[in-house]
Amino acid sequence: MRHGETEWSVSGQHTGRADISLTANGKTEAVRLREQIQGVSFQHVFVSPLRRALQTCQSAGFGEKAEIEPEITEWDNGDYEGQTHSEIDSVRPGWNLFRDGCPSGESPMQISNRVDRVIAKLRKLNGDIALFTHGHFGRVFGARWIGLPVEIAERFLLNTASLSILSYQHNDEDAPAILQWNSTSQESIATLKRPRWGVASVACDAAKRKAIERWENEGGELVVPR
Repeated sequence: MRHGETEWSVSGQHTGRADISLTANGKTEAVRLREQIQGVSFQHVFVSPLRRALQTCQSAGFGEKAEIEPEITEWDNGDYEGQTHSEIDSVRPGWNLFRDGCPSGESPMQISNRVDRVIAKLRKLNGDIALFTHGHFGRVFGARWIGLPVEIAERFLLNTASLSILSYQHNDEDAPAILQWNSTSQESIATLKRPRWGVASVACDAAKRKAIERWENEGGELVVPR
């Protein structure tokens, strides 16, 4: 789950380690997120130490159960903290976070390694896992979960208070897959029949079968832009 709306997510300012709060609308979004996941029993819940993630986790009903995990905090924007993309582009034309990183902040390799450490930790745990984290970290997490390089994470958009499901094809832990991405639906998922799934949310059997069938019908190949 990505955290709810903040003033900087509205203005388009890059928000890394700045510890800002949710807006009133962001708190409403977090409550709606709670409606999606209420009734779901997570064996493990991890939350970023930053306030916006903690507030989202609390509003979603998992504040007491959550364990703070510093490794899932947002990408460190260094000198670009608080700046918009257009402001950065005016002094560094063509800049791309996922390719270039941030001066005095994290490089793509550094955040890739950090995400890989988190994934390795989660793979050792049993049961269903929830992460309350951030936009850029979450995008890199999704890419690395299925073995793609950080640069591809640019194509993995995440809205505020969105829900994503990371799982496995055919329940094979050697075949990590994305079952659902960037969902902001308010439909409750607590009543859906679910198989064993990997990280973050609940999977519906019918949806999973459909996804697998589509994958197999398309030849089971992922085309990565070069």
